[in-house]
Amino acid sequence: MLQEFKEFAVKGNALDLAVGVIIGGAFGKIVTSLVNDLIMPILSILIGGINFSDLKYVITPAEGDIAEVAFSYGAFIQSVIDFLIVAFSIFLFIKFLNSLKKKEEEPEPEPESPPEPTKEELLLTEIRDLLKNK
Repeated sequence: MLQEFKEFAVKGNALDLAVGVIIGGAFGKIVTSLVNDLIMPILSILIGGINFSDLKYVITPAEGDIAEVAFSYGAFIQSVIDFLIVAFSIFLFIKFLNSLKKKEEEPEPEPESPPEPTKEELLLTEIRDLLKNK
């Protein structure tokens, strides 16, 4: 079992996955900052100064030491926007990588062979050969 695990861990797929997870985590922080610091303030201005993270429905207000109970649907909206931006960014990145792969995989075009002679050309060649032989 230890040998199988070693083979799995050393394979390129497992290492690629680990690198992908690490880069994905860092990329997620960048996208979260993009959404929170750039997109959401602009969106808030466009819809009248509403901050999505503050949107909530209070079920039980806070009383003394007891915290309020609320549905924070604004945080959910913000998370959905984060997801859509991350998904779209990854889509564009994968599309870019696939276009690079296609360029690498395209074989060089073979030199074109001359086209087959037409029936007229064959007949003229035959006539020419007959005239040469006479």
